[in-house]
Amino acid sequence: MLAALVAGALMMAGFARADDSRPVLRVAYAEFPPIEYRDADGEPAGVFIDLTRKVAEEAGYTPDFIYLPIGRIYLYMKSGTIDVWPGMTGIPSIRDEVLESWVRPIPVQLSAWYVEGTPPLTHLDDLRGKMLIVIGGYTYGGLLDRLRANGEIRITEAPNHRSGIDMLKRERGDYLLDYRQPVQEILTEPSDRVLKESTVRTRNGAWIFSLANPTASTLREEFDDAYLRLVERGEVPPARELNKGYFLPGFPEDLLH
Repeated sequence: MLAALVAGALMMAGFARADDSRPVLRVAYAEFPPIEYRDADGEPAGVFIDLTRKVAEEAGYTPDFIYLPIGRIYLYMKSGTIDVWPGMTGIPSIRDEVLESWVRPIPVQLSAWYVEGTPPLTHLDDLRGKMLIVIGGYTYGGLLDRLRANGEIRITEAPNHRSGIDMLKRERGDYLLDYRQPVQEILTEPSDRVLKESTVRTRNGAWIFSLANPTASTLREEFDDAYLRLVERGEVPPARELNKGYFLPGFPEDLLH
């Protein structure tokens, strides 16, 4: 019942906040600093939020930012409760429910973090026989399911990035699987200097549009075109080249999108 009420409130949010003639887009965002997050005043912030606001307005829309847990974003993308999410490409659980922008403005790196004295990862098989810490709610683009299916890798979960780092330093795991940008934001304690990282995969941030919205294809074209216009005016970075990026040997290639 509560979920239905929340969904209904979100469906109405765009209409309630429209203060001009431009249509309102319901834009989801999650806790992923410095890329996107909710600041101390409860407002949306981050480099991808700023970029989304600029591109949406250039495309003729008013963005209505809605803060949600990542799992709820996936659910609402499928139902059409939200229109667009500045998120990451190639998420298996919603792949058939969304359209991704062709423009990929934000690079994201997934790393295996470890403390000094632990060998760096040179192959995904190096995780066999190890304890791996993961962050609750993250799927790592489908990688977590593959790791769980491997009977030789033990997995334990941390509720957030800081807890994951602290667990690693307390030797409650051999490696921490987490994204570079949010981890670097909180490596502030002197004892954090013992942390090292091995790159597991580089990924792309893009605008993800819900196919439950009948205008999803049009929205994607409008966002891509708006971004390219802003590039021509020198207001945003040039569009990044589309490729698979780096991935650690042994990474499942069918997950590379």
